[in-house]
Amino acid sequence: MTLAAKLAIGPVLFLHMRGCMTRWQWLLSQILRKLWLRASAYALLGVVTALIAIGAQYYLPWKLPEIVGADAVDSLLNIIASSMLAVTTFSLSTMTAAYSAATTNVTPRATKLLIEDTVSQRVLSTFVGSFLFSIVGIIVLKTGAYGPSGRSVLFIVTVIVVALVVLNLLRWIDHLTRLGRVGETTDRVESATKAALKERLEAPYLGGVPLAPGDRDIPDGAMIVRAEKIGHLQHIDMFLLTEIADAQEQDIYVLHNPGAFVSVDTPLAWMGTTQDVEGIGAEIRSAFSLAAVRSFEQDPRFGLAVMSEIGSRAMSSAINDPGTALDVIGRNTRLLAFWAEGQGDRDEIEPEHPRIHVDRLKDDDLFEDAFMLMARDGAGLIEIQLRLLKCLTALSRIGPEAFRTAARRQADMASARAAQALVFARDLERLEAAARK
Repeated sequence: MTLAAKLAIGPVLFLHMRGCMTRWQWLLSQILRKLWLRASAYALLGVVTALIAIGAQYYLPWKLPEIVGADAVDSLLNIIASSMLAVTTFSLSTMTAAYSAATTNVTPRATKLLIEDTVSQRVLSTFVGSFLFSIVGIIVLKTGAYGPSGRSVLFIVTVIVVALVVLNLLRWIDHLTRLGRVGETTDRVESATKAALKERLEAPYLGGVPLAPGDRDIPDGAMIVRAEKIGHLQHIDMFLLTEIADAQEQDIYVLHNPGAFVSVDTPLAWMGTTQDVEGIGAEIRSAFSLAAVRSFEQDPRFGLAVMSEIGSRAMSSAINDPGTALDVIGRNTRLLAFWAEGQGDRDEIEPEHPRIHVDRLKDDDLFEDAFMLMARDGAGLIEIQLRLLKCLTALSRIGPEAFRTAARRQADMASARAAQALVFARDLERLEAAARK
């Protein structure tokens, strides 16, 4: 894809193509989620709006009547400036408290989703933009740059700003009642995980073709591309890999999925012999984005692991909330059922990058991420084990054979852990009865 074609599609569309994004598009999507960028854009808009009123008075096709005096506009702007500063400070402290609560009661891995919350960012940015609009308006008003028509324009814009502030305040009040709560945060994690699973179902091998089992054995003479860093693989630029593969007329074999932890000497990919080993190897390496932490995009396993971590933490003695663990088991069951039901026709999807070989997501790994922590930490809780066996039994009846086998295997391991941890005879009888099903 050429640069002109990328720009023609636009960055907004790229945000809905996470699994197919190039590296620069992925980096752009990460930047667009930052609070400081949205707040800066709203702040700049507020400053520009206040300054536009100066020139607007000279270009209006009609003469506005002097409906308001300078003192009235100045008083109104002073009220906005003082109130927005207080509201912005309060909002920041509230958001910080919500992040802290989510870190303590849910999991630190879910805090990123709260920070990227668009409602919080939009509301806070509106407050900052309104504050700067009023400050600039007061300064320019004091200089006498606004004439009678200019003051009328400024007054009309100020009324619009007040209306926007009121609407966002009402929305913010409703949003604050849920921000950082366990249920709300778990909803966000489930939605992010389902989105990642959906993208992987639409592009089972990130748009490439399956990596055969024998392709993991790197042949002699092949060019090996190593990570040369330590961290988690966050994103793979399939478009760049395709460009390199087409130019070299060689297939590229990707050995790890996003989310994998790699070290300096870990092979990321390999390709047949080439003349420019160092140059081509550096280009291939640039297609792999590494970071200290995992991300939800391109990595469905991370979402399932975070969900499981929420359930595991809920069973700790400090929180003692098995109800949340039961809720998480149900959510992970829904997610894996969604994954199983979508696997039927994935081999019929036309690969977008036929020269790039990518390993599939293994069902055993998905089940382990989704249930292992809760099966281990809830081994002595009969209510957790019964719900686990019930859900795993339901999953063992749907999807391909490999998926059903993975569900049964996870159920066997959960039953074995519980059999060693449960001491009450009736609980063991109930567990054995559920396991026989």
